Amino acid sequence: MDKETNVAREIGAAAEPENGQREITADSRGNLHIFLGYAEGVGKTYAMLEAARLRFSAGIDVIVGIVDTHGRAEMDSLLRDLEFLPTHLIDQVPASPYAMAGSPSHEMDTDAILARRPQIVIVDDLAHTNAPGLRHARRYQDVLELLNNGIDVYTTVNVNQLESLKDVIVRITGVAISESVPDYVLDEAYEVVLVDLPIDELIMRLELGKVAFPPGEEAAWRKLFRPGNLNALREMALRRAAQRVDEEMRAYMQQHAILGPWPVTERLLVCVGPSPLSERLVRSTRRLARWLRADWMAVYVETPESIRLSAADQERITRTLNLAEELGAEVLRLNGRSVAETVVSYAISRNVSKIVVGKPLRRRWQELLRGSLVDQLLQESQDLDLYVISGKSEATQVGTKKRRFSATSTAARQTTGWRAYLLSAGLVGLATLAGLPLRPYINPTNLVMLYFVAVMVAAIWLGLYPAIVASLLSVIAFDVIFVPPYYTLAIADAQYLLTFAGLLAIGLVITTLTSRAREQEMAARRREAQTVALYELSQKLATVTETPEIAQVAVRHVRATLDHPAALYLAPAENESSEEMPQLLAATAGFQLERDAATVADWVCKHGQSAGHYTDTLTTAKEYYLPLQTSGRTIGALAIEFTPEDKNLITDERRFLASFASQVALALEKAQLADQARQTRLLEETEKLQTALLNSISHDLRTPLASITGALSSLLEDAALLSEAARTDLLLTAWEESIRLNRLVGNLLDMTRLQSGALKMVCQPNDVEDLVGASLAQMPRRLKGRIVRSTIPPGLPLVEIDLALAVQALVNLVDNALKFTPLDKAIEIEAYTEGEYVVVAVKDHGPGLPEGDSELLFNKFFRGHSGPVSEETSVGGTGLGLSIAKGIVDAHGGEIWAENRPEGGAVFSLSLPVSIDRTALITE
Repeated sequence: MDKETNVAREIGAAAEPENGQREITADSRGNLHIFLGYAEGVGKTYAMLEAARLRFSAGIDVIVGIVDTHGRAEMDSLLRDLEFLPTHLIDQVPASPYAMAGSPSHEMDTDAILARRPQIVIVDDLAHTNAPGLRHARRYQDVLELLNNGIDVYTTVNVNQLESLKDVIVRITGVAISESVPDYVLDEAYEVVLVDLPIDELIMRLELGKVAFPPGEEAAWRKLFRPGNLNALREMALRRAAQRVDEEMRAYMQQHAILGPWPVTERLLVCVGPSPLSERLVRSTRRLARWLRADWMAVYVETPESIRLSAADQERITRTLNLAEELGAEVLRLNGRSVAETVVSYAISRNVSKIVVGKPLRRRWQELLRGSLVDQLLQESQDLDLYVISGKSEATQVGTKKRRFSATSTAARQTTGWRAYLLSAGLVGLATLAGLPLRPYINPTNLVMLYFVAVMVAAIWLGLYPAIVASLLSVIAFDVIFVPPYYTLAIADAQYLLTFAGLLAIGLVITTLTSRAREQEMAARRREAQTVALYELSQKLATVTETPEIAQVAVRHVRATLDHPAALYLAPAENESSEEMPQLLAATAGFQLERDAATVADWVCKHGQSAGHYTDTLTTAKEYYLPLQTSGRTIGALAIEFTPEDKNLITDERRFLASFASQVALALEKAQLADQARQTRLLEETEKLQTALLNSISHDLRTPLASITGALSSLLEDAALLSEAARTDLLLTAWEESIRLNRLVGNLLDMTRLQSGALKMVCQPNDVEDLVGASLAQMPRRLKGRIVRSTIPPGLPLVEIDLALAVQALVNLVDNALKFTPLDKAIEIEAYTEGEYVVVAVKDHGPGLPEGDSELLFNKFFRGHSGPVSEETSVGGTGLGLSIAKGIVDAHGGEIWAENRPEGGAVFSLSLPVSIDRTALITE
């Protein structure tokens, strides 16, 4: 059976009656159990069915409302014996993200479930959009109706289907999820089970075709399954789970009067309007309110100007307010003459602590003429906090991102192109207008200072060449406006030529010095950003030790630092064939893998030189490939994807990238050396094991071989002299010794596998009774004439085990009991539950455990000091059986121990995790 999930956690479960029964009354509300995942294919449905199956086994009335197993046998097996209610079959369905136009659709029959009134109903895919014509447009509305009628619901949902995260998901992944669930549904759930799966395993399931996509949407949805996107979604799911845990913890502390640092209650108010970006503003406020654990409200103020809004704007306002209400906000429409005054007055009356508004999109001169809501709120807000959320479109945000290490201060930003020269001319014009009223009263040479100010401002804000233009225009304007005769270029007094020259020279000097100071500031900031980026990279690399983790950290840091997609290739090992291509180890979201990318990376690894974009080698590649070099060799290549619009890398940037690659290379080399050290230690341990085997079991190997050889030689040489009974006895001796030798060699091989870490397990849910039966069936001759009693109570939960390995462990325990139990005494096998484990105990009636041996029994080659109590104990052993059993049980996550029985004898017990441990539940 395919393992669907790696981890699942129960969040926020409340106490129920011990027998799991809950009486359904007309006024009781059902409990909603949500199985939350971060993407399709992580195993939400499987975990839900496992939990429902467990409740069904406990006698709870469970039925299936609707579920899609996609033909998976392991999920169909979990639905065995469960009652299925008929569904609505819609023959013709309009095109939707989850159905092709005209295709039939099966929809849940809510009325049939209400008539049946089970205790629990299974409803898969909470965010599903129902076909037209049904009572509710969305499946979650059907679920709410079932809950209101006192029926518990088990359902599934992905974190990217939460309404408040829609715009964030699109911004991160580029994939728009059309079906969603309001956040309050998750917030009010009785239980949330986080179903998690490592990214690599999910991608492997995708490649194996075990991830189901909506019909016709496979290409778009596959974009979601990039490692970067999946990591982001996984973090969102984990954060959402952590928030719920924190809320439950605080609620518990309050209920039990536990003192703690309780936060002051916050209340948020968001101002919405006809802007298309108001929906994003509402979602941002919902996320902020959740982080602050605050109540929030959405307000639209109708002013006299609102009557001029178009029908489209009015509809947009209504849609935004409906979205806010769906996300759990209190929605209001207020009337007033001024938006700012009305909002602030209402906020003060409702004890609002924070106001959220969108960043103005108009130009600054438009704000000066028409006024800005942000400025008005700042003046009116008094003690209220004001949050201004960016309102730029996604394309604008992406287009205006800068590389962190080339960022400049606000004072150093420059206006480029023809606008800069127009602004420089405008500064000269302003200086002229400022000095014109002073012309009759102030000597013209003193008015030159106005032009110096204009030139300095141009140098700081506009750059070198616009400032030079401002200097030249200042000389011309000073001559024409302030030097007699006015409004001509003629000069009545030659001494003004010296003034002109001084004005031009000082203007150029100011321009040069200011421009140079600005460039130095930019360089210093760039170097500071580079140093910080390298420091952050070194800090992150210091926390990881495995090669794949290092690669992920490297490409993510490239993306965060340079804002460009990146990938990391690992060169083949030195002992591998030279024809082996580099392995793509990690890549960020958005990295476009080209057909010849591996070829370019291979050239870089073999030659230790950069290639691709910005180089003269393999220039057709759009990525810039840097070699990851160490003192010994090139161990990989770092590919950074640039756009055609990006200019050539300057020397400083190339040096930064080289330092970046050097740090990554050193971290990779350290990981490889650590892995080699582990391999060396493993070889040393293997050699020690082989030596110990030869020293410890030479006698045990020779004894059965000598017995077999003697018996067979007697049969060959003295066959005529032997009676039929003697021949039979010799054959039986040879056969029994061969069985003993085979068991001995098997134990040696198993111990070697355990020691080398080569033990591979495929765990599946299994019945304890099957485990005991299979174990006893493997040793019929050993049990011949012996008494074995097994006590296995009904209703034991399934255990998550590799059946073949678990049988071997239990066989070793039973075999050990046989050695020390007299022939007329029984061997007892008992099973019982203990917490989240099932314990299987093997009890004997031997002499018990000598004092001090209980801690050593499971060591390799250790043999107890108790003398034999039966003929079979004289067979002896290698001291490996119990050690093998311990290794197998440890690999399952269980425990094994031994202790003396009060009535005499010893008991060897092993604990195995129940199958629900794969979806271990924790209270959030």
